[in-house]
Amino acid sequence: METRQFGHRARLALSPALALKADDQAHAARTVWNLLHAWWQMMPKEKRTLADADAAIRQARRDVDFLAVLPAQAAQAVLKTYFQAWKNCWDGRADAPNFKARFRSTLTVDVPQGRDLNIVRVHRRWGMASLPKIGRVRFRWTKDLPVGKQAGKENRITGARLVKDTLGWHIAFRVQTLEKAPETHQGPEVGIDVGITVPLALSDGETYKHGQWLTNREQARLLGLEQRAAQRKKHRKPGERTSRRLHHTYDQIAGLRARAKRRALDWQHKTTTDIARTYSVAVVEALQITSMVKSARGTIEEPGKNVAQKSGLNRSISGQAWGRTVTMLTYKLARQGGTLAKVPAPGTSRRCSACGLTTPGSRETQALFVCKNSDCAWSGNADHNAARNILHLYRMGLALIPAAGRAVARRAPRVKPATAR
Repeated sequence: METRQFGHRARLALSPALALKADDQAHAARTVWNLLHAWWQMMPKEKRTLADADAAIRQARRDVDFLAVLPAQAAQAVLKTYFQAWKNCWDGRADAPNFKARFRSTLTVDVPQGRDLNIVRVHRRWGMASLPKIGRVRFRWTKDLPVGKQAGKENRITGARLVKDTLGWHIAFRVQTLEKAPETHQGPEVGIDVGITVPLALSDGETYKHGQWLTNREQARLLGLEQRAAQRKKHRKPGERTSRRLHHTYDQIAGLRARAKRRALDWQHKTTTDIARTYSVAVVEALQITSMVKSARGTIEEPGKNVAQKSGLNRSISGQAWGRTVTMLTYKLARQGGTLAKVPAPGTSRRCSACGLTTPGSRETQALFVCKNSDCAWSGNADHNAARNILHLYRMGLALIPAAGRAVARRAPRVKPATAR
């Protein structure tokens, strides 16, 4: 048996009055973060301690009236998160924390203690939870949670966090369960080639595709809203505040984009779950996606070429979210007893999987690969050919990451490790 910790996100059904209370708490939490950051910059290094920061928060809650709407435990959670952000920066895992803007930051409120939630399932599709200083609220029940008689020391909800996005307020539960360790997966090995026209092509000939995330009617509406926003922004004077109509247009655009992202996430979850249940080893390319989506604009002295085409390619690559697909495969394969491996990416799409030679001009089109080697002349789908090459590299022992879930130490550029400092 092993302990498993995961998160589950559910949609909240809040009345306008309760939603206003949640907004007030989230803005108070953001203010506490900004006050902490200002205090950190003001204090000398020897006084930047957790105890001094806690005393500063308690004093701020007594001096600033509107901070009282934030529960004390939620304020302590902001303090812990802020200090953890600095630790992540010092270890090279993230950038230094900064002030949180009102309109460009996600509104969140932490509920550190799971026992304060008092979760009850009241209907097949709905559950209820208690939120400090908000009251009893309903949330969408889409997953069985360890509550009531099913809860125990090993199986329980350890806490939650309220998160507001474009589509409204949601609650993210932190769940801890005790499960049987997965046995070794007995399925076959597979190589996976990611692309734009064909999102996922497998070495055994299987293909996973998806359509447009928005319907034709939704795409037309999104285009009209973007044109309307651009027209209103064009006529706005420099320094003039954004009108409520323009803010409303921006909200409608964000709602449609959030809907498209939800549908993309749903497809990715279903696809990666199917792959993790079927195969024991999934092999992917070690792609440097950040470098692939760099702009081709160049500089004034050396301007880039085909900037518009490269921008469209960058948008297509970002829209496919290859990194998120690999992340999902990593933890889902580990839960099923499988492994994930990465192999070097160069040459996989130009090499023939039948003879192993790389002949110029073999990839005639996006979908057709015809080996120009006179002794081979193999032809087939180019994406499946690349997937077979990826699997071949793994079997030859050229894997970069031999097991799923293995931690990889990464640090930001120009940041020294903690031991070097």
